[in-house]
Amino acid sequence: MTKLRTAAVALLSASQVTNAAYNLVKDYSGQTFFDNWSYYGSFDNLTNGDIIWVDSATGSAPANPLTYINPAGNAVIKVDNTTTVPYNEKRNSVRLTSNDKIGLGTLVTFDALHVPYGCSTWGALWTKAVGDLWPAGGEIDIFEGVNLQTVNQMALHTVSGCTQAEGITQTGTTNVRSCDGNSSSGAGCTVVDPSTNSYGAPFAAAGGGMWVTEFATTGVNIWFFSRANIPSSLSGSPSSVDVSTLGTPTGSWPASSCNPAQFFKEQELVIDITLCGDWAGVKSILEATCPALTGTNTCYTTYVLDPANYATAYFELASVKIFATDPSAVSTAANTPTSTASGGSGASGTSRPNAGSRSSVNVLLGSMVLALGGAVMGL
Repeated sequence: MTKLRTAAVALLSASQVTNAAYNLVKDYSGQTFFDNWSYYGSFDNLTNGDIIWVDSATGSAPANPLTYINPAGNAVIKVDNTTTVPYNEKRNSVRLTSNDKIGLGTLVTFDALHVPYGCSTWGALWTKAVGDLWPAGGEIDIFEGVNLQTVNQMALHTVSGCTQAEGITQTGTTNVRSCDGNSSSGAGCTVVDPSTNSYGAPFAAAGGGMWVTEFATTGVNIWFFSRANIPSSLSGSPSSVDVSTLGTPTGSWPASSCNPAQFFKEQELVIDITLCGDWAGVKSILEATCPALTGTNTCYTTYVLDPANYATAYFELASVKIFATDPSAVSTAANTPTSTASGGSGASGTSRPNAGSRSSVNVLLGSMVLALGGAVMGL
């Protein structure tokens, strides 16, 4: 019985990763990094954050740019950290969606030097289905964190029927196995990275790192490598990537229990930062790593109005690259904003999540992530 069980687990582990070469199709880097992204251009009506995701003209405005290429040649995507926001108005930030769409048989790398962190800050690198109402068509959360939590969280979100199987070989810790966006308060099937270098100040101090996401017929796999541990096969400017050389994934969702061909449609890449909202603004989650709110103060009144709170609320990306087993798995089309709602509304009164929303947030899951992060820090 033991031998049979061991053999079965070994077979499952071997089938988790596609041992195929992915060839470079798209490279977002250098001076042209922002050329093929669309800006949201509206207030955050998706996760109830206290920000306006600016349009391209505002985002690149010379007086106070929120997206630009720095002297090192890296792309910076940031929250406005210079403007004092009047009460009942929102702070400017950025949400970018790729004009390029990826299908099955693709691999995406995010090479980052810095990720957003700080009290009230909620940043993410993720993918969403093209044209579907969430969670139909699927979502892949590659990097996501709030406030001063200590580790990154990954997740898949789908309609009912997709789960993460038992016995998966991965380095991360599974919190929730059901990927159903309508269960577990929308948490999705979540995996927490054990590495404290995967988020916040430790990530930056380590020189950043790289996330590698495989979106294949055999399943979804996410690897995270801190800067010092990035494999030589990913360093420099590789024209192809063979995932069999990458080792054990940080998070793995094989097709045996969640068939991507069934639960996922063509995906867009998304980079965004919001403030407070449905996860970072929850009092118990915020206070788990940040000073306790006093009196009638809220996440908004305590943090959003003061620009000094957002010195670390930015992405610095060396590159985003898309690889594919077949170039036809990547397509480019004109992109339009997810919402046509006008920006500039007050600090309250935004709508609930709709198309293109990210609903991986709930108090229970956030507490579990923060508790695990604290345990890791205590090792």
